[in-house]
Amino acid sequence: MLDSTLKEQLVSIFAGLEAEYLLDISASPGHESRSELLGLLNDVAECSPRISCRVTDGEGLSFSLLKNGTPTGISFRAVPNGHEFSSLLLAILNCDGKGKNLPDENTGNRVKALKGPIQLTTYVSLTCTNCPDVVQALNAMVTLNDNIRHETVDGAIFPDEIEALHIQGVPAVFADGELLHVGRSDFGELLSKLESRYGSLPSTKENVTRAYDVLVLGGGPAGAAAAIYSARKGLRVAVVAERIGGQVKETVGIENLISVPETTGNQLASDLKRHLEQYPVDIWEHRQVEQADIAGKEKTVTTKNGEKFSAPALIVATGARWRRLNVPGEAEHIGHGVAFCPHCDGPFYQGKPVAVIGGGNSGLEAAIDLAGICSKVTVFEFMEELKADKVLQEKAKQLPNVEIVVHAQTLEVIADQGKVTGIRVKDRQTNEVQDIALDGIFVQIGLTANSNLFKGLLDMTSTGEIVIDPYCRTSVPGVYAAGDVSSVPYKQIVIAMGEGAKAALSAFDDKVRGVI
Repeated sequence: MLDSTLKEQLVSIFAGLEAEYLLDISASPGHESRSELLGLLNDVAECSPRISCRVTDGEGLSFSLLKNGTPTGISFRAVPNGHEFSSLLLAILNCDGKGKNLPDENTGNRVKALKGPIQLTTYVSLTCTNCPDVVQALNAMVTLNDNIRHETVDGAIFPDEIEALHIQGVPAVFADGELLHVGRSDFGELLSKLESRYGSLPSTKENVTRAYDVLVLGGGPAGAAAAIYSARKGLRVAVVAERIGGQVKETVGIENLISVPETTGNQLASDLKRHLEQYPVDIWEHRQVEQADIAGKEKTVTTKNGEKFSAPALIVATGARWRRLNVPGEAEHIGHGVAFCPHCDGPFYQGKPVAVIGGGNSGLEAAIDLAGICSKVTVFEFMEELKADKVLQEKAKQLPNVEIVVHAQTLEVIADQGKVTGIRVKDRQTNEVQDIALDGIFVQIGLTANSNLFKGLLDMTSTGEIVIDPYCRTSVPGVYAAGDVSSVPYKQIVIAMGEGAKAALSAFDDKVRGVI
């Protein structure tokens, strides 16, 4: 099942395993995926003398991971092919204390402090590019806290459960039977949600302020560039971020990063992290900054868990997030008919009618993708004409099952018994209100700057972007902003990288001239 080249790579990956691992398989003799699962896991086991398989006949299809004969708390009801193959490999490595996805000591201590027991179940699609991030984060938490158990379930193999739980978006994480999270996420966000739900044991460690020359908030293209350029000047640099890669990780295909003809969001995020690791940059990932003090010469930020970081130069590169409609019915049906990622959630609407809200590039790209899956795609654009590039408009107009409606204001998401059944829209020219029956709504109305932390502290535009001068300087000396969070026009990866470099050079120039 695995080709010889991949097996050779696995032999190398597993060469350092120290414990004995058992893939304990239970599968019905007549299950249509039994042979596929056995073939995959046996191939994996052949790549290390420390990995073995045990098969027993049972109901359904599942396997669990044992370490030295003891259950680890990690299990799968899936054939972890596709994007989830890496989740299987990392589960083994994490149990052995290895793998670059394991958090730093401080974040690990937060996981260990979680009160249990906690039983987590994540429903995934093997075509989902966001699901592995969630699965791998939760599996890593299991290896750090004996009170956590996590099961990964392929919704395609267990459609009855998907229907019963009204799941229309993945990954869908349930905590002790109740929905905890739907959609893309990262280690830090998931940990925060678990802390809020279950609570944590009190910490006995005293927080100290970590001092640097340059403090970068955000780990996307702008933040990475700012950190690298600052480190190359010989400065002590720290990156404090929820995740390295930022919004980039939510982009599937990237074809306009000059000199790189084609890449993916996940690959670019990995490349950014690898480049950062080439320099003496302290990376404090999985942090949510909740407070900033920028009045004095030393700028100090405090995370949700009380960690403090300070520096005379603060570069804000916190990026942006997807905007929401903020209409009745939207928030409560995210993951149950309201979605933001057509690549991940589109397969749930095969043969069904859906809407795309937004006529920009992301909206028409979503419509084009969904047209190959759904029976009909209706694009609703608020303005009198589409904002997308002409090439995308022409391609969308050529598709027979794509309808474009302009002057359309979304008023409400209509649902019945927890599932979306339609959308209420108003024609802004005639004021006519119409209810349109459909099964899914994909929101693609652009981004909003992640600048709330600095409201009232820095000058901002009417849309919440931090105002900067041509050198990325903000209204407060010693504070700089770069990328999508700033007022720089055109939100593009290549522009964010350049702005991050510019902010770092400006901060260094101000330091040399004694401004900061």
